[in-house]
Amino acid sequence: MASFGWKLHGDGKHLEPGEVVKPGERLTWGRTIGLGAQHVVSMIGACFVAPVLMGLDPGLALMASGVATVLFLVMTRGRVPSYLGSSLSFVGVSAVIAGQGGDAGTLTGAMLVVGACLAGCGIAIHVLGARVIHAVLPPVVTGAVVMLIGFNLAPVAASTYWPQDQWTALATMLFTGLALVVLRGFWSRIAIFLGLVFGYGLSWILDLTAGKIHSVDGSGKSTDHWRIDFSGVEKADWIGIPQFHTPNFSVSAILVALPVLVALVAENAGHVKAVGEMTGDPLDDKMGMAIVADGTASVLSTAVGGPATTTYAENIGVMAATRVYSTAAYSAAAAFALLFGLCPKFGAVVAAIPGGVLGGITVILYGMIGLLGAQIWVRNKVDFTVPLNLVPAAAGIIIGIGGVSLKFTDDFELNGIALGTLIVLTGYHALRWLSRTAGRPNTPLLDGGTSEYERSTSEPA
Repeated sequence: MASFGWKLHGDGKHLEPGEVVKPGERLTWGRTIGLGAQHVVSMIGACFVAPVLMGLDPGLALMASGVATVLFLVMTRGRVPSYLGSSLSFVGVSAVIAGQGGDAGTLTGAMLVVGACLAGCGIAIHVLGARVIHAVLPPVVTGAVVMLIGFNLAPVAASTYWPQDQWTALATMLFTGLALVVLRGFWSRIAIFLGLVFGYGLSWILDLTAGKIHSVDGSGKSTDHWRIDFSGVEKADWIGIPQFHTPNFSVSAILVALPVLVALVAENAGHVKAVGEMTGDPLDDKMGMAIVADGTASVLSTAVGGPATTTYAENIGVMAATRVYSTAAYSAAAAFALLFGLCPKFGAVVAAIPGGVLGGITVILYGMIGLLGAQIWVRNKVDFTVPLNLVPAAAGIIIGIGGVSLKFTDDFELNGIALGTLIVLTGYHALRWLSRTAGRPNTPLLDGGTSEYERSTSEPA
């Protein structure tokens, strides 16, 4: 489908039960545009949250996501229906870089390098085949890295956002959790967005009824302040170009960001496999090119000051609910994103999200990112009674989450996510090689205790 000449599916209006619209097909343009709008609604919460948490322009992020999606569809020749939005994997990295004195340019420079490396990995996967991913990044390694990336964010939620308005944060957290658990179908897919809207509305009502709050503000100073600051919204134009900035490069910032590469490769591979299973079209031959496309899109976005991009599970969920996999709908979604990106006032409204609201959202969101690592272990049946799996994962996670540092010189040290990932990745492969060289079988380390426990709980009372 190199020409993107979408074929009309049936009459373009009706779908029988169980019937699907394939990537190379479309419904009527009116329905296709409507589906595109639905894709924008499903992704807009996460797409905006990421740049806000990283101190980047949300309007630019939205515009960049539209360009990235079009680029992705072209590079995968329309076979992989996916939306590329702002990556949340770099939120923890942004906090570390800011703590080191880096600014937005330093962050985007680090993300640009990671994007280039991601594109390079995609080229290698395209040449060598998808199986190379499993050899270099087995589930035990991928799960550990994803887990430490998520849980490393806990201090940001607890110390930066939550204290700004603890009761709004608590209410937002409870509402978002309720929405995630109770709502079904499409609405459950946009639960994070609904939580943001709820918290925003609650903060507005509290400002009107209770007045200013005395707490820490975004700068960390304890003052009397409004929960919502609309000054930026009033100054913003209705139509305009987002503010661009050029990246700058710091070796220490790049080293902090590089471990995210592991999560991005795993995330892209998982999404491509999921889409292939949903559409009934195995896409292993497109996996490498999909990763190249995401890496290239990240380079383009960060080069002008936007966030790195990634394929969005929210939109995959929309496809599962609607059974419409048409890439025409994604093209429409990209067009909507570009238009919204040209409205600075819209971006300013998003940028004014109160810190307390972000506190409630991030408590759930960061925890979910971390637990995705555990989900990778469960789905792949990783056995932690085996020392080869247990030791590097245990050491790397504690080092990454605990903020352990390894100082080499006065100007260079590894810590947090970077050091934890290095321990997991090199530790696993080094121990695997050594155990094979020594001829030592990987007998279960915890087998005795586990077996005794299982026997005691399985015996009748």
